[in-house]
Amino acid sequence: MRAILHVLLGAAVLHLTLFSDLYLRFVRKALRPYLVLTGVLLVLIGLLAAASVVRELWRGDRHHEGQDHDHGHGHGYGHEHGHEHGSLRVGWLLTLPVLAVFLIAPDALGAYSAQRMDSTAVRPANAGGFAALPATDPLPMRLADFDARALWDSSGSLKGRRVALTGFVSPKNGGGWYLARLTISCCAADAQASKVEIHGLDAPPQGSWVKVVGVWQSDGQPGQGGGAAAPVLTVQKLTRTTEPGDPYE
Repeated sequence: MRAILHVLLGAAVLHLTLFSDLYLRFVRKALRPYLVLTGVLLVLIGLLAAASVVRELWRGDRHHEGQDHDHGHGHGYGHEHGHEHGSLRVGWLLTLPVLAVFLIAPDALGAYSAQRMDSTAVRPANAGGFAALPATDPLPMRLADFDARALWDSSGSLKGRRVALTGFVSPKNGGGWYLARLTISCCAADAQASKVEIHGLDAPPQGSWVKVVGVWQSDGQPGQGGGAAAPVLTVQKLTRTTEPGDPYE
C-alpha cells in the first residue's frame, strides 16, 4: 500500500508541475524544479518498493512450494488476517486526497481569503525611497507596488497619474468594494493581501477578475502610511478579464 501511495503522490506532484501550471495556485514559480524532482523521486521510490514486494512474494511462493500449507496456520491466522484487511482499508482511504488532485483542481486563494486579511503595503527598506515612474499613460502597475507608493512615497509620485491595475473583486465590510491581489513569498500559506478601495463604479460579482484604469485619491500625508487601511482609486474604466495563469503577485 505504501508503494501505491508513493507512486500516486509523486504522479500528483508531476501532474501539477510538469504537465500543467496548477502548482502556481500553491507555490511560486521558482519552486517548480524542486517539485518536479520531488515528484520523480516519489514515483521511483514507489516503484522500487513495489518491485521489492513482488520479489519477496515470489521468493515466498518458491519457499513454500510443495509444503503442507495448513501446517502452523491454525493458531492466530484469523486475527492477523483481520488486521491485514483493516490496514488495507485505511490505506485506500489515504489515497482519496491524492486522487482528488487529479479529479478536482483546487482553486487559488481569492476573494474569500482577501476579505479576511488586512491590506499590506511593504515600506521600502532603502533610504532613497522609490525610483522614478515611466511616463506611460495609463501606467500598468502591480497592486502591491501601487499600495506601497500610495502609502509610503513622500514625493507623491502617483498624484495625478492614471494607473492600470489588475485584480479580483473583494467586498468591503460596511459597503463598497476593493480591487485585491494576493502576494506570496514562498507558498499560499504566507499570502498577504494588497487592496485598493474602488470609487466611481458598482462592484462586479465577487471574485471576478477585472482590469481598472483610474486615478489615486490622496488621503493623508504620503510617507506616513496614508492614514487609511487601503488607498482609494477613482475608476474611469473597468474591463472584465480572466484569472491569470499565475494568480499571485
